[in-house]
Amino acid sequence: MSRIPELPGSPVPARSEQEQWLRQNVARLCQLENERFPGSQPVSFGMQDLDKLEGKDYWVCEKSDGVRVLLLVLTNIHTMDQMVYLIDRHNSYRELSGLYFPHHEDPTKPLRSTLVDGELVVDVDPRTQHETLRYLAFDCLVVDDQNVMSKPLDKRYGRLKLWFHQPYAKMMREFPHMAQTQPFEIKVKEVKFSYHVGDVFNIDLPALQHGNDGLIYTCAETPYIPGTDQNILKWKPPSENSIDFKLVLRFPPHTAGKGPPQPDLYARPVFELHVYCGDERGAARYEFYDVMHVADDEWESLKASGEQVDERIVEVHWDLVHERWRMMRFRDDKPAGNFKTVVDNIIQTIHDGVEKEQLIERSAAIRNAWKARHGQPGKPPPPAKPPPPADAAPRYGPLAASRWSKVTGPTVVAGMSR
Repeated sequence: MSRIPELPGSPVPARSEQEQWLRQNVARLCQLENERFPGSQPVSFGMQDLDKLEGKDYWVCEKSDGVRVLLLVLTNIHTMDQMVYLIDRHNSYRELSGLYFPHHEDPTKPLRSTLVDGELVVDVDPRTQHETLRYLAFDCLVVDDQNVMSKPLDKRYGRLKLWFHQPYAKMMREFPHMAQTQPFEIKVKEVKFSYHVGDVFNIDLPALQHGNDGLIYTCAETPYIPGTDQNILKWKPPSENSIDFKLVLRFPPHTAGKGPPQPDLYARPVFELHVYCGDERGAARYEFYDVMHVADDEWESLKASGEQVDERIVEVHWDLVHERWRMMRFRDDKPAGNFKTVVDNIIQTIHDGVEKEQLIERSAAIRNAWKARHGQPGKPPPPAKPPPPADAAPRYGPLAASRWSKVTGPTVVAGMSR
């Protein structure tokens, strides 16, 4: 598991006039009627999405195991001063120093207001083990004061490379000493046509210096959509799909003493996973979903760390062998757990997900469909393999026990509700 980087920069105070001013400016640049985090969010890749890849042009790239942040550049056209910020998924802002972005037409002038989408990762040199903080840009919403959200991905990606990154990279080659004061390096993430997914697996992933969290397919024909975008598909092997819950510890009561029972904080708790159900009166609302298994030695390590464990967002995966939820890591970079409908979708993906081999096998058909749309000859598809036996449909719902949990027994133990 790769290390999640700490965000650089100085935090803009929450609910301050500065934060309000920044959110208003971002909403204006993005032409939005709300001041929420404007970034798009993918949906989990399912078997039905193979047809999407044949029906439309998609680009594919590796999904980095880092922190998703938007990079905001605000330029005062009167003073030519630039201010640079990171915006995380909490919609919080951090002001950066040491960065400057020149204009693509006249490098003696600053790039005007810009909003870029990307990931912050920690790259580790395999030879020296030296760590480098890098920002990998993969999309843009606004470039040089021009909103490009309505344009298709190929146009946005072109603006990202030609207007945003190339002038910056040229400046860094001419003045390499500027890197000493910059909080991170900036690169544009390489993407491929969806039918080249085999190259992503065989060439791109082995060369990575940071952790990988699957693949991202993005439709090249559709606009940039804030919030959940059904045209951005997040793929993982079914066995590696993970879910973010809120972890809640339930301690058993003291068995001795008088008065109302008090929790025994020295006892081993039950590790409850609570699913996010949206906001209610401005506060996040959670419901109990299931129980997570934690081994005794893992619990001892958690206690020895001295960190807060209760009420934190935790990333878990389903252990197919022992049929139980297992902890991967805490995700303090996430403002909330996955929404309950997202959890249902991921559960379905675990059940009927697409394996790596199926993606590669479908590539020829995807390529032929792509070439046909663009009036180019395709290649004949390889002989089809017999389909795998169909699994029984999952039987669980809002009123039934989850098929992904084997937690059984009484609902109350030692006075404690399970």
